[in-house]
Amino acid sequence: MLYPLMFQPILKEKIWGGKAIQKKFGRSLPSDKIGESWDVACHKNGTSVVANGSLKGKTLEQLIDSYSSTLLGHQIYKRYSNKFPLLIKILDANQYLSVQVHPSDAYAALHEDGQMGKTEMWYIIHAEPGARLIYGVLPDTTKSDFENALRKGQLEKYLNSIEVNSGDVLYIPAGVVHAIGPGIMICEIQQNSDTTYRVYDWNRLGDDGKPRELHIDKALDVIDFTGKHPREKLSGLSVNEDGSIRTHYVACPHFAMEKIECRGAVKEIADGSKFFTLTAVEGHGELEYAEGKQAFKAGDSMLIPACLGEYYIKGNCTVIKAYVPDREKDIIEPLTAKGYTLEQLKIIAGLFEQEAQN
Repeated sequence: MLYPLMFQPILKEKIWGGKAIQKKFGRSLPSDKIGESWDVACHKNGTSVVANGSLKGKTLEQLIDSYSSTLLGHQIYKRYSNKFPLLIKILDANQYLSVQVHPSDAYAALHEDGQMGKTEMWYIIHAEPGARLIYGVLPDTTKSDFENALRKGQLEKYLNSIEVNSGDVLYIPAGVVHAIGPGIMICEIQQNSDTTYRVYDWNRLGDDGKPRELHIDKALDVIDFTGKHPREKLSGLSVNEDGSIRTHYVACPHFAMEKIECRGAVKEIADGSKFFTLTAVEGHGELEYAEGKQAFKAGDSMLIPACLGEYYIKGNCTVIKAYVPDREKDIIEPLTAKGYTLEQLKIIAGLFEQEAQN
């Protein structure tokens, strides 16, 4: 019998990392440069190990091999077979990350040995006053302008810098230049990819005293200079549910993300079609399902098997929910039933990207 799965975090040291994850969530960290915590992962560079229940000690890869569509869902298994499509992280930036960009699926398939591309989104868990990050290039920046400044080590004048606050949400499709700034902790929902093209590293040196590797040619191939992608934070579309609030922010072909502000109980269902991940970013609570209960607190991530059926999120907490969506069934039909028009639904980032890709 499958149940809500919790995992041991996979901690990764980074030159730009810190100890904020320990301060915020009470985790014991092995160093003061932990930049990434992979909380739900099934990738060659890190695979989650179950931390609770009868399956404790099993890897997520082993569970997928054993339970296949029962765990992933029949829609997900049909689309991805036994490859887990998402990667859920918490990132802590004590310094600026490198300015970077990720490829699309098509480019990665050709140039990265068939790997997935990387579209992602950020939920700002915490931001120090005045904290800023890089989100795209400034309007009218040309590829030539960008490359010339890059070669001279003077790229800052073409980067779009924005101030962020706790609770902000940003959508970062493949091709959008970005970099998290110091004093920011995020929950990152992304495609299951670790492919990053480092464009610019602020002219700093790595721990070995040498400049870190850049991937300028590939980066210039994939950067979007058209301005078609957003340079603004997302406002989302909210629905009241018996005192709780569900806000839809992203529904691209690769993943959907909702924020659930639970004030009592929120009913959910895993109907066999897809799995879900839940990451608590504030408060504490419990999941109640037919066979039992699972307590959680801020900083915990859980994988909800597709077969779980009805379950409830209970408590006073804020939870980030992620999944691979059926656009019509999961997003459009429920929200139009609540009275929203298709024009209003366009505020949800990526919702209509499927039309262009299919």
